[in-house]
Amino acid sequence: MVCAGSIGVATHAEAAEDQLVVTEVEVSGNQRIEAETVRSYTLIKPGAIYSPELADQSLKQLFGTGLFADITMRLEGTKLIVSVVENPIINRVAFEGNSAIKEEDLQKEVQLQPRVIYTRAKVQSDVTRMIELYRRGGRFSATIEPKVIQLPQNRVDLVYEINEGPKTKIASINFIGNKEFSDGALREVISTSESAWWKFLSSSDSYDPDRLTYDRELLRRYYLQRGYADFRVVSAVADLSRDDAAFHITFTVDEGEIYHFGDIAVASDLDKLNQEELEALLLPVTGEVYDAGLIDKTIDQLTYAAGTQGYAFAEVRPRVKRRQDERVIDLTFQIAEGPRVYVERIDITGNSRTLDKVIRRQMRMSEGDAFNKVLLDKSEKNIRALQYFSKVEITQNPGSAPDKTIIGVDVQEQSTGSLSLSAGFSTLDNAVAGIQLSERNFLGRGLQLSTSLSISACRQLIEFHYTDPYFLDRDLVGGIDIFGSETDYQDESSFNSRSQGFGFRFGFPLSEKSRLMTRYQFRFDEIFDVDSTASLAVQAAEGQEYRSIIGYDFYYDNRNDPVEPTGGWDFLFSQNFAGLGGTVRFISNEVLARYYFPLSDDFLTSWRLDGGYIQKLDDEIPLNDHFFKGGNTIRGFARGGVGPRDVSSTNKDAVGALAYIFGTAELSFPNGLPEALGIKTSVFADGGYIGLSDYDRTLYPGIVDDFAPRASVGLSLYWQSPFGPIRLDFAQVLLDEPYDETEAFRFSAGTSF
Repeated sequence: MVCAGSIGVATHAEAAEDQLVVTEVEVSGNQRIEAETVRSYTLIKPGAIYSPELADQSLKQLFGTGLFADITMRLEGTKLIVSVVENPIINRVAFEGNSAIKEEDLQKEVQLQPRVIYTRAKVQSDVTRMIELYRRGGRFSATIEPKVIQLPQNRVDLVYEINEGPKTKIASINFIGNKEFSDGALREVISTSESAWWKFLSSSDSYDPDRLTYDRELLRRYYLQRGYADFRVVSAVADLSRDDAAFHITFTVDEGEIYHFGDIAVASDLDKLNQEELEALLLPVTGEVYDAGLIDKTIDQLTYAAGTQGYAFAEVRPRVKRRQDERVIDLTFQIAEGPRVYVERIDITGNSRTLDKVIRRQMRMSEGDAFNKVLLDKSEKNIRALQYFSKVEITQNPGSAPDKTIIGVDVQEQSTGSLSLSAGFSTLDNAVAGIQLSERNFLGRGLQLSTSLSISACRQLIEFHYTDPYFLDRDLVGGIDIFGSETDYQDESSFNSRSQGFGFRFGFPLSEKSRLMTRYQFRFDEIFDVDSTASLAVQAAEGQEYRSIIGYDFYYDNRNDPVEPTGGWDFLFSQNFAGLGGTVRFISNEVLARYYFPLSDDFLTSWRLDGGYIQKLDDEIPLNDHFFKGGNTIRGFARGGVGPRDVSSTNKDAVGALAYIFGTAELSFPNGLPEALGIKTSVFADGGYIGLSDYDRTLYPGIVDDFAPRASVGLSLYWQSPFGPIRLDFAQVLLDEPYDETEAFRFSAGTSF
């Protein structure tokens, strides 16, 4: 028996001695495979001398094709008969018992598919890959048993019976060799965590060998940023308990001694770079504790500075001199002109839905351009700013020549459609609810569609917005807006308001960081159902108005990250002119500025200033165009609860203001809760002025407008839950006027699909 096949010789002994010549090769047992195909893999041909060695090699070649379950060879006289049993064809591949892993993901792991030839080796290989997939998901007790169902015409159904088993959790994480930092402190550093009941939404408490490798690097960075230049992870071992129920992970570390920075210098071979400006960018300071993170940041800053001065190929290399006896590290940052490298190709992967051109147009480099690290970083930020992808990773790979590089852009798509719900509650039992359906990447072309429907006790709104961020395939923005709303302001100002209209938008960039958006809007507005006890100013505003408005927004963005900024600032100025037709004439101006400044890795301060002013061009500005502020603008006050008010009316109606200016200071900080829960905490202080109404006090003597300061402080909780973002605001008013209306709590929630 050879290779599960057999060789038989039915002839006389003397024939074997005389070297038998094969006159014919006959194939039997084949159904789908041509006999000539079998003969082509047989080394013994008609006219050849038979030998057991050639027969053995022929069997191996035939089995190597994977086409046959069994093969035998025998001689009948001078005829060689090759009998084969063909492997069946797979009719269907099915999975049973899987719930933790989707069937589509399992299909990607298996080689055997319908209409493919069945072999036991391939089945075993597929089972191994699927088991590995379950292990990466933390299910080390998963078992898979393949079942074959025979069908007519040598076909089979292949069914994988899966017993996923429970997730193999992590019972404990221990450290050996750590003296300066406790086990608890180091557990906060690594991405793997011990199992706990509240981690049911997290996968960090499941064992993953790749995550363990990443944890070794996290520990190394942690120690290197705290002066331990000799630190190393000796080993990271995961022991599975005897009952396969949990892992016990042990890290063995060698901390070494703490180092300080010695002499710090910068040396440049590039003539145009100013030495003093370069030295001002050095983050390490002589005498301070060694921090490898500061070295990386300094390299980035020096590289960026050289790039902005025209040295696209500048290389910054830190020369390290370790004075081990003194526990001091001297650093010299050497800046030199690196070899010129050009972009050979840009490969985009991971975008199964989004078109390549949507990503490619965010790149600040094209094929054939000189490679520039500064532009590459900007490209990555631009792609992340789209918010189409949960992960964006840009890599450099060697090209076809030493002076060429291939840029790889790997993205992981996320849901860009959203269903958002919101609700708010005030001390006056004022409830607000809404629903918004939006798609930021329609048809994978980067088109933005959104429609909103709000139905509540005080507001009914329906609107549609369409935006093409690359109108005519250029860096231009075009958009259409259609809207209609009816709002109940009875609690605030004793009237109802109705508004319907449409508009167009067109925008273009002014620079790398600034844009200008122009717009036109035609709107029909009506104030109706005015209460007989309402303010005289509100009663006078009852009726219809037509507004024809042109305007623009100027926006400048200097933040370090467009999605989650931790530094930098941005600025928005908006101006509208009403009077190009219609029945209303005024000029409205609003400004918004935000600044972000990190106090440390865990503490972030953000500052916000916004203000507005309406300049009248007619005798007076209609009630609907005044500023009604409160709620999210200055927390602690109800919607329309701050500003000019007619205290003589029964409802003490808000009548709006012509000017306002508000500021916010907010500090985000760790809350002590496990990071896996994703709950962020911040404290805030809001304050500002609102007022300068234009009402004739002889006609409306009950209106009060002090333009006095208002202020509040509070606490915000933000949870990026699996069901969508949830935000809670608790506020305490510090400064207000007797006629203001306050609220202590505001809530909003949303979900995505």
